[in-house]
Amino acid sequence: MPPIPKRTVTTLALAAAMLAGMPATAQVAQTVEPMIPAAGTILDVRAEGKTTRTPDLATIRAGVVSQAATAAAALGDNAQRMARVLAALKRAGIAARDIATANVGLSPQYRYAENQPPVVTGYQATNSVAIRFRDVARAGTILDTLVAQGANQIDGPNLSLADPDAALDEARVDAVKRARAKAELYARAAGMSIARIVSIDEAGQNDGGGGNPMPMMMVRKMAADSSTQVSAGETDVTVSLSVRFLLK
Repeated sequence: MPPIPKRTVTTLALAAAMLAGMPATAQVAQTVEPMIPAAGTILDVRAEGKTTRTPDLATIRAGVVSQAATAAAALGDNAQRMARVLAALKRAGIAARDIATANVGLSPQYRYAENQPPVVTGYQATNSVAIRFRDVARAGTILDTLVAQGANQIDGPNLSLADPDAALDEARVDAVKRARAKAELYARAAGMSIARIVSIDEAGQNDGGGGNPMPMMMVRKMAADSSTQVSAGETDVTVSLSVRFLLK
């Protein structure tokens, strides 16, 4: 075997010395194993859960509209009328915390003529309050009381749930059951079975709030009768879910 040239020996020795001086971590190649997804088939299912409740909260918006030749007269008449309305609500047992001012306004009224500037003919003052109460059966009586005491603008009642959380939870449980039943159907049809739930996404909900308010003009007409009747009926509380299943 021929001798190794001196320059080559020197080069090899230098390379060995450089490797010896490097940290151990730099001498070992690092490898990262890719994450392997769970084996199986992914199935996405949408389902809606529902429960039914009887509304136990009524909200009414009642107001007084007054007109007079001057702003001061309109405001004065409006204040007197609203004071009678508020006093009647107090006598009816509505707590102060359940009565909130919704709007106070004052605006001029105009007469318009062709080729003439508008002329102020008077002023209109408005004051409205939002009233809520938990005895829905009294809604008709409250409406009659409001009209009798001078309220001439009424919107409601708007029927809803005072505490919708429990109903929402029932609807969520129902939605998961429906989603699983649907997933099991698909899995059986494909000759597979459910391994586990991968994710649950709540797409939307209706908590029974808002209800279906009665039109304002209808309420005013009914309030003119001897006794206004309001039926609570039932409201549906719904939850929509998107559920991802892993099939095997």
